[in-house]
Amino acid sequence: MAIKILTEHINTPGIETFDVYRQKGGYTAVEKAIKTMTSEEVVEEAKKSGVRGRGGAGFPMGMKWGFLAKPEGVPRYLVCNADESEPGTFKDHHLMKCIPHLLIEGMIISSYALGANKSFIYVRGELMYVIRILEKAIEEAKAKGFLGKNILGTGYDLELIVQPGGGAYICGEETALLESLEGKRGNPRNKPPFPAVKGLYQSPTVVNNVESISNMPWIINNGGDAYAAIGLGRSTGTKLISASGHINKPGVYEIELGVSVDEFLNSDEYCGGVRTGHHLKALVAGGSSVPILPAHLITKTANGEDRLMSYESLSDGGFATGTMLGSGGFIVFDETACIVRNTWNFARFYHHESCGQCSPCREGTGWMEKVLHRIEHGHGSMHDIDLLVDISKKIEGNTICPLGDAAAWPVASAIRHFRDEFMWHITHPHEASQPGAVYQGEMALV
Repeated sequence: MAIKILTEHINTPGIETFDVYRQKGGYTAVEKAIKTMTSEEVVEEAKKSGVRGRGGAGFPMGMKWGFLAKPEGVPRYLVCNADESEPGTFKDHHLMKCIPHLLIEGMIISSYALGANKSFIYVRGELMYVIRILEKAIEEAKAKGFLGKNILGTGYDLELIVQPGGGAYICGEETALLESLEGKRGNPRNKPPFPAVKGLYQSPTVVNNVESISNMPWIINNGGDAYAAIGLGRSTGTKLISASGHINKPGVYEIELGVSVDEFLNSDEYCGGVRTGHHLKALVAGGSSVPILPAHLITKTANGEDRLMSYESLSDGGFATGTMLGSGGFIVFDETACIVRNTWNFARFYHHESCGQCSPCREGTGWMEKVLHRIEHGHGSMHDIDLLVDISKKIEGNTICPLGDAAAWPVASAIRHFRDEFMWHITHPHEASQPGAVYQGEMALV
């Protein structure tokens, strides 16, 4: 039976309340951390665990904490990134909605570790009902003495604030989030200086994902070494996966990192296979910003090894034959899916969500959307395929934040693996523009 660190009690009736969460062992990690451990010892357990950022970047959380500047007389801040606007990703939403006290307990422990006395949870603005759930849980925790002044008589103070986001994908980028949190337009900042030195209100700041922070109660109760023993290699612990698309059992699943992609996709414990009567065509493993893979590169690497649900295995082969775990947005496409239409849809999203600060992204995302639109609607030319590749190269690596890369990678990978489908749209414009038309090798389903 797979270990459940985050979701063990998620279906317990009433787990969203303080009393039920407490009955299931909640807040014992807070007591242990602030009563028996120094802040440095808490940071050390995070480092031992090897837990990596679960928002997409996969950077070791304990190492990130270690970079935090600690000048005398200057406040430090912890900001939880709960913006979660990546298409195909909804696991943080699920966690906050169902078991809010887990995140709050993680925030208290992490804030203590960092020496922060005021911390923020920045939630995407569309999720107002989740914000209300969190605010209620915070009030419960405060009433029981786990937040506010002199927590549990230890002398440690912490104010926890939930802030609605601006409803922009760009605010998932940590410096744009900080700008928004300060009441400004959510534009990414030039780095350096990094947030660890000058972040929120120009003070040392750590920004971590919901899932990352929610691991801390288990790590404190069981030890960083015990967490590191779960998973595979540098992909330690468990990971929440948002599974959607053409599968029999969409939902949020907690897996031990290192389980095979084949098992996750096809076992009854998880996705239950591609929907009945259909077969796998393509898959996006880590949210809309990562490269798409065709069926033959999903369960096996290009070298014929089993593809695993881990940071290293999914990236095996680089972008030529691999992809990224990213935020864990697992989107499955069967043979009825049109790759060109899907790529155009992603491009529309990134064009709409570009903040416009960097010209390669501002202009390039618009160009890609327009070119994909004309290919999808029967007005494309063969030149357009290479034009899209060229635009994606001009965007990638030339912007302040990763949104440009996130827009370029899906387009470049779709053409890399499904060029023949783009060509069919161009050479058979009438058939391709029919509602429901899908390319299938030498034939199209209409």
